[in-house]
Amino acid sequence: MTDNDTHFAALVDLVGTLYGGGPTPLHRPVFEGNEKQYLIDCIDSNFVSSVGARVTEFEERIAGFTGARFAVATVNGTAALHVALQLAGVARGDEVISQALTFIATCNALTYAGARPVFIDVDRDTLGLSPRALRTWLAANAVMRDGQAFNRATGARIAACVPMHTFGLPCRIEEIVAICDEYAIPVVEDAAESLGSYVGERHTGTFGRLATLSFNGNKIITTGGGGMIVTNDEELARRAKHLTTTAKIPHPYEFEHDEIGYNYRLPNVNAALGCAQMEKLPAMLTIKAEVAQRYAAFCEQHGLRYVGALPGMRPNFWLNAVVLDSRQARDALLEYTNSRGVMTRPIWRLMSSLEMFKDCQHDGLENSRWLEDRVVNLPSSVPESEFWRLQQ
Repeated sequence: MTDNDTHFAALVDLVGTLYGGGPTPLHRPVFEGNEKQYLIDCIDSNFVSSVGARVTEFEERIAGFTGARFAVATVNGTAALHVALQLAGVARGDEVISQALTFIATCNALTYAGARPVFIDVDRDTLGLSPRALRTWLAANAVMRDGQAFNRATGARIAACVPMHTFGLPCRIEEIVAICDEYAIPVVEDAAESLGSYVGERHTGTFGRLATLSFNGNKIITTGGGGMIVTNDEELARRAKHLTTTAKIPHPYEFEHDEIGYNYRLPNVNAALGCAQMEKLPAMLTIKAEVAQRYAAFCEQHGLRYVGALPGMRPNFWLNAVVLDSRQARDALLEYTNSRGVMTRPIWRLMSSLEMFKDCQHDGLENSRWLEDRVVNLPSSVPESEFWRLQQ
């Protein structure tokens, strides 16, 4: 048995200790609160679509938890990001700065808005957009005209910047916003994975002009599907609700729509799940932090690099990740664990390598390529053995 096999076997044993025997998923939902009762109440009320009290309650709970002034619920995180980009002023033919190391939904949403991505490198420690790389690229490529930034090479307007808080790890968002402010580029935070993550005492998603969250089945809390636009701007919040409700002008019986809108509102039945999930979120965050500590201690003992947060930042530990020495070692870990019923996953393929984005401008993406070869996610659910703590 090689040294790697010894480490991998020990990792499988640790996962077994945390999650018990049998196949271990990467991240499964936890329904240990009032989910069933709230769903029953919702069905009994007959309000199961987008008109219902639980939708408003869920929005209020998210706003209160994150510290954002406003929250607008959507059918999924991609829809939230699509509308947030439109609200930020992104239009057809524009360019949007983002990272190639992201889930495809980020790029799908900006494509829906008619924009084209420009891929900037990430930092190896946060896995998120690098302020240094951003400043370097803007200094070399951006030109200001009439108070707006344009790409010197393409002539397109640089309409927004979308950094992502990868796996719930906060990126250097304060530096990113400061740099973008110098170029009058609005920041839309892709906080899909970072509900419960903080920079200092401030929640991710409250630094940019707008931000979006996801409540997909694999997220830290779930509504089955679902997303949220958060902002501190009252007018943007009003517009978000209007656009996501088919741009219908409120009236007791008339059907009047004043612009192209979207049928993007979250149904009440999904929001009922979300309200129950929010009641358990603080306990889940505590338990997930303890699981992360177990992984971090294991990695230190076995010579693996655990991907932790920067000082002063508090992640939600949605998905734990390790960095291997090489792509060969990465693939060996993936094969060893998955063949033994422990689900592990590589980080995403770079967006710049996909057919539809292969011609997009980028800055070389040195760190992104390095991480693509080495990062593996580990099982990160709340262990069943800890479910009793969610009842309190």
